[in-house]
Amino acid sequence: MKALLLYPKFPQSFWSYDRFMELAGLKATIPPLGIITVAALLPTDWEIRFRDRNVTPETDADWDWCDLVIISAMLVQKPDFQALIQKAVRFGKRVAVGGPYPTSVTVDALDAGAQFLVLDEGEMTVPQFLEALERGETKGIFRSLEKPDVTQSPMPRFDLLERDAYFAMAMQFSRGCPFNCEFCDIISLYGRKPRTKETEQALAELQTLYDLGWRGSLFIVDDNFIGNQRNVKRFLRALIPWMQEHQYPFTFITEASVNLAEDDELLQLMADAGFYAVFLGIETPDQDSLQVTRKVQNTRNPLAEACRKINDAGLLIYAGFILGFDGERSGAGARIQAFVEETNIPQPMLGLLQALPNTALWERLKREERLLDASCHPTGDQNTLMNFVPTRPVADLAQDYVEGFWQLYEPHRYLNRCLQQCLQIRAPQGRRQTMQFPLNKGLQLVAKILWHQGIRRPEIRRQFWHQLWIILTRKPQMLNMYLGLCAAGEHFWEYRALARQRISQQLGYDPLQTSKVETPALTLAAK
Repeated sequence: MKALLLYPKFPQSFWSYDRFMELAGLKATIPPLGIITVAALLPTDWEIRFRDRNVTPETDADWDWCDLVIISAMLVQKPDFQALIQKAVRFGKRVAVGGPYPTSVTVDALDAGAQFLVLDEGEMTVPQFLEALERGETKGIFRSLEKPDVTQSPMPRFDLLERDAYFAMAMQFSRGCPFNCEFCDIISLYGRKPRTKETEQALAELQTLYDLGWRGSLFIVDDNFIGNQRNVKRFLRALIPWMQEHQYPFTFITEASVNLAEDDELLQLMADAGFYAVFLGIETPDQDSLQVTRKVQNTRNPLAEACRKINDAGLLIYAGFILGFDGERSGAGARIQAFVEETNIPQPMLGLLQALPNTALWERLKREERLLDASCHPTGDQNTLMNFVPTRPVADLAQDYVEGFWQLYEPHRYLNRCLQQCLQIRAPQGRRQTMQFPLNKGLQLVAKILWHQGIRRPEIRRQFWHQLWIILTRKPQMLNMYLGLCAAGEHFWEYRALARQRISQQLGYDPLQTSKVETPALTLAAK
């Protein structure tokens, strides 16, 4: 079998870092770990070609060569995902699809023409698919209620990647999350019992990346890295000497729940192992909204104090915030802005709440007949209006979102948060480093930042040089991280205008303008 594995394009979004990638001479932030793991599950006598279309598109010769097309996608990749299926069908190729998007919304893949839907987790369903091919079947949907033992998951095919095109490499240690947040689809996709790889298995993946020549940032893509704290501590205790022996070739970033701040030992282990940043799902500083959405782990201790503890451990904080929870009080956007300024989180991801398919929120809103269309689902984009009837007027929520995003990424405020976050983070000790760039990419990026923010932008020129001097004289260990955050600002300053434009198009007016076109108030009370 000749199999062409394709990963669809991402649209411009909060996480695409388009302008940053351009300045750094890179193509994408991280590689698609799921589909290169699927590649490792395929028979060894198959011929495989892999194309991440965010890095290098496939060629006409690839289409002519292949017998089978395999596509994996997330919801935000919907347009290119469907176009690829349709193209494969036109060329008479068999098409197999999988990943979070078709697993959650199977009808879209079927409507586009996919013959094989290999859903849920590949360790369980790829063998079913291969057996069906052996039997000569021409279509099928393969599912599994059983969750695989990830200690049996194969080594991802890192060798298939154009590694120099990415900002960071990726690996996975665990799947699942023990919490029960109403809006989150992780527990419906991967369950509430976190399953972890063996320590030796995870270290073998790191060794493979090391042997392939990777040096720099590495994203551990777990949705909650600390979901199984006993096993993650065991991994970290083995990772620390491995990193020391290999002279700290990687710096790590991951996602974790806020209760990370409650475990001093875990924080210390992560810092000692070379973690430089963590993404937290803070969602909102409003305690009543956290209770409504069942995010109780965020209510046990003051959130600002939790952020301070994580910074004290040496970790940069990225964080997600959401507007639109049921019963949300007016002014939620302003309270999020105030929290971000208090904690100096440089890159807050602000979004409007979406009811994702098969989540507890989706099912509740469906029972309450509040989904705008029972078959609709969101685009996965952070700047799309809600797909349900909220309890606050849509116009108010849109205003909070656009104004909040616009203010949070005002260049002076953004750069100041970058400086303050770097100053309040405990500097790494010994040979550990913060954010790393490959030498050739890093020098190019620094030169461009000095040009763009130190010379070309007169509105921030003085602030840029003043803050750079502060970092150099007070905390030079944080220089890489600080310049990386400055570079990301170039993306966000463009993206905030795009977010405003997208919401304005959906509303029919610009929320930041005083004169508004009259539109019906779409609220639960109105319904």
